[in-house]
Order: sequence, then structure tokens, then C-alpha cells
Amino acid sequence: MAWDSDLPKNANTCCTALPQLRPSAVLLIGATCLGSGIALAAARQALVRLAPPLNPASSTAALQAARWRSLDPERRRDAALLLSAEPGLTAKERQQLLQGQGWGHRPLAAVALKQSAQSAAALGQQQRAQGLWQTLLRRFPQEPASADALYALGQHELLLRRFPAHPAALAAALEAGDSLHLARWGARWPGAEALLLRSCQKPKQPLTPAQRQQLASGLQQLGQGEPAERCLAGQPPSPELALSLGRSLLRGSSADQARGQQLLLKLALQQPSSPVGTEATALLAEEPGAEALALLEQLPASLRNGPAVQARLALEQRIPWRAVLQRWPEEPSSWELQWQLARKALLQRRWAEADQILGAISSSKLPAVLTARQLFWQGYIAQKQGQSSRAKELWQTLLRIQPVGYYSWRAMVRLEQPLPAAAPLATGSLQPELTWQPLGSGNPRLDELWRTGQALEAWESWRHQRGGRPPQGAEQLLLEGRLRTGIGDDWTGLGQLEFANLRLPQTSCRQQWQRALQQHPRRFQAELSQASREEGVDQELLWAVARQESRFSPGVSSPVGAVGLLQLMPETAAELAGRKVSSEDLQNPALNASLGARYLQRLQQLWPNQPFLTVASYNAGPGAVASWLTPALPDPKQEPELWSEAIPYPETRLYVKKVLGNRWSYQLLQGDPAQICPAN
Repeated sequence: MAWDSDLPKNANTCCTALPQLRPSAVLLIGATCLGSGIALAAARQALVRLAPPLNPASSTAALQAARWRSLDPERRRDAALLLSAEPGLTAKERQQLLQGQGWGHRPLAAVALKQSAQSAAALGQQQRAQGLWQTLLRRFPQEPASADALYALGQHELLLRRFPAHPAALAAALEAGDSLHLARWGARWPGAEALLLRSCQKPKQPLTPAQRQQLASGLQQLGQGEPAERCLAGQPPSPELALSLGRSLLRGSSADQARGQQLLLKLALQQPSSPVGTEATALLAEEPGAEALALLEQLPASLRNGPAVQARLALEQRIPWRAVLQRWPEEPSSWELQWQLARKALLQRRWAEADQILGAISSSKLPAVLTARQLFWQGYIAQKQGQSSRAKELWQTLLRIQPVGYYSWRAMVRLEQPLPAAAPLATGSLQPELTWQPLGSGNPRLDELWRTGQALEAWESWRHQRGGRPPQGAEQLLLEGRLRTGIGDDWTGLGQLEFANLRLPQTSCRQQWQRALQQHPRRFQAELSQASREEGVDQELLWAVARQESRFSPGVSSPVGAVGLLQLMPETAAELAGRKVSSEDLQNPALNASLGARYLQRLQQLWPNQPFLTVASYNAGPGAVASWLTPALPDPKQEPELWSEAIPYPETRLYVKKVLGNRWSYQLLQGDPAQICPAN
């Protein structure tokens, strides 16, 4: 083996040429040689075990050293895969790195063969590529990497059967015009939407009821509610589809909302004991207005007596709120009830009542982000009541539980602790976009792929394993969110991570810090850094706005026409640029970042040293914000936290806290967690 060359020259030859000795002497020398060999092998294995695992955070120098000098062939392959995953490599360089790494039976061998075949194809070495694809398929027929082999070899029918949710299968289905396969396994695949619409509107042959349900479900996943309903052609939707349609209608016009409420009511009445019926009830209970409240009265007692409806009734003061919070302290509907009641009391400065409401659920029952909110306002109340020591204790507890985010920032301000300054970025220097951390999925295959820099392979394996089904529960949501952000799908991934964070139980300060790192990637550093320097707006604020506005998705557009990274309206962009700017222009990250930073700079000039007003103006407009500066509302300079809770637009109220929390997190996460989190 290759590592033999690193051993002393006589290490493997001590028994090759024995002189003429008595048999007993020969046995003695042979035993000695055998013992030496065993000792050397044991020493070698000990060295291998002591070496820390390689991962994407390892330096290029360390990877190169491991690739050439490691005693462990698996470690050499890990190094080769990690080096091949570095950006900017040519196909020839990747081919050289992966040469001969397809040995053994582990999934990494399949990945090495796949990527070697892809490199050969990119270099025009078609015969070599075909041979590698065939080898991959023969040796690893069930590994997700073989889906690409089936695609490349034209075995699409087998591909669709064996790996239906794999991206290679979705690409093959799109080429074949198989809308039913895409509707079931990958409606969001690029190009699938147009095919699904065509298949419903102008089918090549009559559709069965089951096929209509399948196509309608796919369209609904794409947010195409009306086409999905038309595709059903008058047939009643399945319970799952009805739930999705109802949820979608609630976000529409007033007429749509009324239809959505009726659809959800019907679903709850038909499925009172199922999870679908429970979810339909919860959605109805969240709807404002007397009409929705009247619909809740039509539900069976089993649903009316559940946490969602009882929380709504308590919010309407029809039943005592304390009984609801005590009975269901770990239900999200109770958490929302508690906050809505507390917020109302805070705005009316009924401090004792607000304190009672906030204390009705133990902080240990809440996720960390909601505990931070609870502890901040309990500390705020204590300070208002002259209990400075208690306020300080509560805010310090908050920082141990939730070290980053909006409420940790406000706690540090209230504690009058010095805020760490953002580390200045040297021109041209780029930080890692996403700090690497172990995946910790509990699935050895996924964890190994992730550790060796194969984020795309890990995502494809997860998708194949799940069969395209959505994640179930907060842990799976966290895992899928990390996999998606790992391949750059921030639009979906960051949304999943944020929702998971609202459901996951509390953990240690260091682990909360790690979760925050996962949720705050540093995308578009070059574009945002240049915009920051040119317009005099700090880069952390630009990251914060981009994360909230578009989740770093340059091509996304809002329902009202805002476009791009910082979600600018074309009319506003034209005014800032001094020329006509189209929606297509605004999809350019550099232009969008520059104009967005210019707008923020103007708002900062309008509201100097008032970040709450600046950020609120970016969302609602400076005119609306100016109208909120009245004696009837808290003073944003003296009580900015209370002022933000008094904002009459719910969207802007949440937006201000999100963006300012993001800005603080980006600033803080550049530092050392030991400054915030205790050692143990």
C-alpha cells in the first residue's frame, strides 16, 4: 500500500532472509518480527485515530497534507473530496483529485465515481464517462448517486421507478412531459409549473379524478390556488388539499378569506378527529373578526374545547385566560394568547397585570426565542416598578438563554453593557458565507456526506430518503433547513430554520449561538460590501435587510411588485438611480444592493441615530412613520421597544424587530461566543 513508503526501509523485511539457524532460533526471530509488525500496525492505527476528522473548515494546507501523507486511505479520500468541493476548480483539476478514489463499498466511493464521471463528461471524454457511469451503476445500484448514472445512460424509466424524488428523476420527468410524476414528487422543479398548468388546461387525454387531485395538489404547492381549484373540475378536494387551499385563500382578498373560512369549517366538521381537522380548526381560530368567531361555534365540542379555540375565546374575554395557559402551557396557541394579552397590558402601562400574564407560563416551557421575549419584558416591567436588581437579573438570564437576536440586543442596551463593534472588513476579503458545523442528523450517510463537503449529495440523499415529503416536526425542519441553506436555497431553507427555532426546546447558550450562525449566512459579500462603502451604510444592516426582505434570493418579487435582494419598487429605484430601472435590472444583486443602501442612507439622514424609525420607514414609508410620532404613542427615543409594539401595522411591527435583531446578530456573531456564553 502507498503508506508503506513512509515506514523504515527494513520494517517489512526483517524476516525475509534468515541465516542458517536452529529451528528454535528461527521461531524466536519469527515471533519477534511478527510482534514488531503488530506493534507497527497498532501504532499506525493509533495515529489515524488521533487525527481530527477533516471537514470543510479544515485549511487547504491541512487537506493537501492529508491527501499526500496520511497513513489512512479513507482520510486521503476525505481530503480529495473536500479539495474537489472547493470553488473555482476546473474539471481537469477535479478529475485529478478524484482519480482512483472510487474504491471500497462506502457511499463516498459512489460519490467519487459520480463526480469523476461528471468531470470526464465536462472534458469531452465521453467513453471514459460512460465507463465510470456503468461502474457506478453496477457497484452501487441503490445509492442516490446512481440516479445520475441512470440519467446519463438514458435509463429514464428505471430512474423514475427507483429514485422518483431525486433531482435527476425530476429532470427526466420534465423532459418526458410527465406532469403527474412532477406533481407528486417535485412540483417546484424549475419548469414544472408551466407543464402542470398545461396538463390541467389542455390535457392530451381525459384525466381521471385521481389524476386531477394529483395535478391540483402540485399546483397548490406552487401557490396556484385558483388554477388548482379549476383543475379539480368541480370534484371535492382531498382533505390534505382542502387544508392547503383553505390556508392559501386566507391570504387573499376578503372574498377569498370568506371562502377559505368556509372550506376550513367544512373540513373540520368532516374530519374532527384527524390532524387535518385539528389544523383546520387552528387556522380558523387565528382568523380575526366576528364572522370567524361565529364559525367556531359551529364546531363539535371536541374541537371547541381544544387549545386553539379556547385560546381564541380567552383572547375575546369570553373565558378566563389563566385557565387556558395553565392547561396548555406548551401549545403554540397558548404562547400567542399570552403575548397578545401581555402586549395589550404593556401598551396601556398596566405593569402589574402584564407581569402576571407573562409569569403565567414558566419560561422553561417556551422555546428560547420566546423565553427571551418573556424575560425582556419582565425585566422592563421590573425597571418601571423601581426593581433595578430584579431587572438586571432577568436580563442577564435572558442573555444566557438566548445570546443573539432582538431581545438580547435590547437587554444589553438596558444593562448599559458595551456593545461589541463590528469587525471591519478589509477591501476584497471575504468571510465564509456559512460557518461549517457538523450536521448531527443521526444518519451516518448524511453526516459523512456533509462532513466531506458534499452538501448537494447530502441534500439529494435526504430528498430520496424522504420521498419528497415535507419534514415532520421541528427537528426534521431544522435538518432540512440546514441542508437547503447548505446548497444555497435560502428562500426555503431560512424560512424552515426560523420556524423550527420557534418550536425547538431550549438548549445551551453555545448551541443557541450555533443555531444563530446557521440562520445568518453572509451572502453577496462583495456586492453588499461595495454598497456599504459607497453609501456609508454598515454591512450588517444590509445583510439584515436582505435576509428579511428576500432571504438572499435576487430573483424574488413581492405581490406588490418589489424586486430583488433588498426588495425595491421599480419607481423608487428609478428615483434613486436618476434613470429608468426595470424589474429585470433590479434582479442584478450589485445594482439592487447599491440602490437599497442609498435608500437606507437617506432614511438614516432623515432619522439620525434612530434605527427603529429608519427600519420602520424602509418597510412602511417615512410618511407613515412620521404619523406615528404623536403624544398618544410612546417616545421612540426614550422607549423604542414600547414604541415598536405600538406600530399599527402588524407587518411593520414584526419587520422592525426582525431586521434590527438580524443586524445585531450579524454584528455579534463575528465575535467570540465565550464573551457571551459561559464556559459550561
